[in-house]
Amino acid sequence: MSESTIDTVPDWRTLVACQQPEWPDQARLGEVVDDLAASPALVTPWECDALTARLAKVAEGRAFLLQGGDCAERLDSVSAQTIRRKLRLLQQMSVILSSASTLPVVTVGRIAGQYAKPRSSPTETVDGRTLPVYRGDAVNGTGFTRTERQPDPFRLRRVYDASQYTLDVLRASGAEVFASHEGLLLDYEDALTHERSGRRYAGSGHMLWIGDRTRQLDGAHVAYFATIDNPIAVKLGPSTTPEHALALIDRLDPDRRPGRLTFIVRLGARRVRDLLPELVEKVNASGAPVVWVCDPMHGNTFQAPCRHKTRRVDDVLDEVAGFLEVHRALGTHAGGLHMELTGEDVTECVGGGVGFEDLHRVYESACDPRLNAGQALELAFLVAEMLR
Repeated sequence: MSESTIDTVPDWRTLVACQQPEWPDQARLGEVVDDLAASPALVTPWECDALTARLAKVAEGRAFLLQGGDCAERLDSVSAQTIRRKLRLLQQMSVILSSASTLPVVTVGRIAGQYAKPRSSPTETVDGRTLPVYRGDAVNGTGFTRTERQPDPFRLRRVYDASQYTLDVLRASGAEVFASHEGLLLDYEDALTHERSGRRYAGSGHMLWIGDRTRQLDGAHVAYFATIDNPIAVKLGPSTTPEHALALIDRLDPDRRPGRLTFIVRLGARRVRDLLPELVEKVNASGAPVVWVCDPMHGNTFQAPCRHKTRRVDDVLDEVAGFLEVHRALGTHAGGLHMELTGEDVTECVGGGVGFEDLHRVYESACDPRLNAGQALELAFLVAEMLR
């Protein structure tokens, strides 16, 4: 991002920032932010540039992206064993997809920073009692008590420390796996943003994305993301129009750099074949080198009879099939997959040996349901057959 471009972008603090916590102690928040600003960046500019280069190959149709990990990471679940299981699963899926597509696979984890979640409501009511909703471990706790649900700025420091540990484990593995998360909490992201040789990088992760709920063109998230040089992504839900997608490109990738911008579409299995073609056609006609990625998870979530949120593996697979069909029909490159998964043997999604009656057995996600290792590998093999 050139210095002149940065100068024309409004300061995000002057704009509406959706999905931010109502921190009760602004003085304490300021102390934590100052502490983070004085801390080293978690990732380096050259690592971020390396990922941009890998994604440029995806944009050109010469590589495939696999992005996956937890819906929401948990501070009390950070361990080398858990991290390595997640890494091993991503590597296994990458090998399967690379063999089928005959393309190198760029592996990016939803990891080392995925601790904050946007929510549809600011509060939650249970048995007539209303408390702030859980917004991820970066903000508050899952326990339904006033103490647990009160946003605590010190959690941001704990997220930094946990993310640093996770990245240390990933780097020690020797595998090239990049870290990504939703850049939701702007106080945290801005504190870890560093300038190097006139370029600004978010130091919290290699790749950040803007969620479907925070992609307002006049909002704080788009304004902040426009100032950083990391590879970035935007989640596009069913309400996205081609005009909005094109405007996002103008704001976030005015120089049209291959690998800079990824669109992660989350349309649902029943709508992807109807809604995606016009988006791809009009963006492709503009000449913008966007990476197209399918998130087949978020558009297929529903509440099971047992009240757990779940997803059917068949619906996930059907949305991937629709995504691939659209790109094949248009002659464009289906760039990759964005999955919520875990290396643990959980029972959160229905299919692959897990029925509705099993959901209560090992349901550990604090937010949305994830594919377990077996389901994720089965899906990788089935997608591989489609790619062949």
